[in-house]
Amino acid sequence: MKKQTIATTTNYQKPDAYGALSMPVYHCCAFEFDTAKHMTDSFTGRVPDPEYVRVMNPTVTFFENRVKALTDAANVFAFNSGMAAITNVLLCFVKAGKNIVTSNHLFGNTVSLMRNTLGPLGIETREVNLLDLDAVRAAVDDDTACVFLEIITNPQMEVADLSALAEIAHAKGVPLIADTTLIPFTEFDAKALGIDAQVVSSTKYISAGATSLGGLIIDYGTFPVINRKTRFELLFNMGYYMTPHAAYMQTTGLESLDARYKVQSSTALELAKRLQGVPQIKRVNYTGLPDNPFYDISRRQFGNTAGAMLTIDLEDKQAAISFINRLKVIHRASNLFDNKSLALHPASTIFAAFSGSQRRAMDVYDTTIRLSIGLEHVDDLYDDIIQALQ
Repeated sequence: MKKQTIATTTNYQKPDAYGALSMPVYHCCAFEFDTAKHMTDSFTGRVPDPEYVRVMNPTVTFFENRVKALTDAANVFAFNSGMAAITNVLLCFVKAGKNIVTSNHLFGNTVSLMRNTLGPLGIETREVNLLDLDAVRAAVDDDTACVFLEIITNPQMEVADLSALAEIAHAKGVPLIADTTLIPFTEFDAKALGIDAQVVSSTKYISAGATSLGGLIIDYGTFPVINRKTRFELLFNMGYYMTPHAAYMQTTGLESLDARYKVQSSTALELAKRLQGVPQIKRVNYTGLPDNPFYDISRRQFGNTAGAMLTIDLEDKQAAISFINRLKVIHRASNLFDNKSLALHPASTIFAAFSGSQRRAMDVYDTTIRLSIGLEHVDDLYDDIIQALQ
């Protein structure tokens, strides 16, 4: 079956007593076992039955199974946020004395997690230019835990060569872990590109309009420690498993993902093309534009779509702030891939905790505005941008 069909046809783990077409929401904390042995088998993973909702819930398991069917992954784990998913997958590999090879072109809180949370625990973050493969080779050594990146960086819109990075990582026996939030996992083959584990903020495209918070680890089984540590240690000890209601909302969101993404990505491309001709806009950054430096590699890795996020640069910070204040259709909000289009000023919001020199080193500029494209008509979005520039 095609992915569009798979998204609506995953079988339940057990038949529903009433034949419900949507997986029921199991809002409970505990489950009855037939015998003491059944309880032991559940807690030790010998049977796939829920032992306690901090670790497993039928509604969440169904959501995980649907993602697993769509990605052909070995394992899928759902968490209560994208940051929880990133934290979990890193904790599968890092320990004091180990290092993470990555870039400083990452979402602000991902940078903060590595520098400010993991750093004091003795875990080094080595930030290199991931476009410079020689620099990556020099950074990866016997103490490297993993190579981590975003497939399209937020907000720099940089695209690295995933297969080349995977080759470098695998030569040292370490995984390539990729945050793939900006392109839906239904649009490309992460495993074929050498990615060992994807992390996704399912709050974005999957939740169908910012209905719920969530995160995913999509594990392709090349490093069994991800399944072992997550299933039998981290879910028990850390307590950041997805809630059943969020799983219900996001399972429903998966059913319309294909239709929504087609609209959002095509609108983003058309809008980016139109904005290139607007004199007040100094730069339009979108990897779907043929003159973008990452156009070819983006198409080779992710297909014919380039996501629903783009950035524009205006003359200075005051022009950017004034522009945002004058928007009438596009909303001022700090999320991505809602059904509504959103705008924010990254330097003063999601990167506000960093100094000016730190932001410049990360290529986060005061002139940049990030646009997340929703389901509105492209004409209305364009008209709103034009009136806000005047």
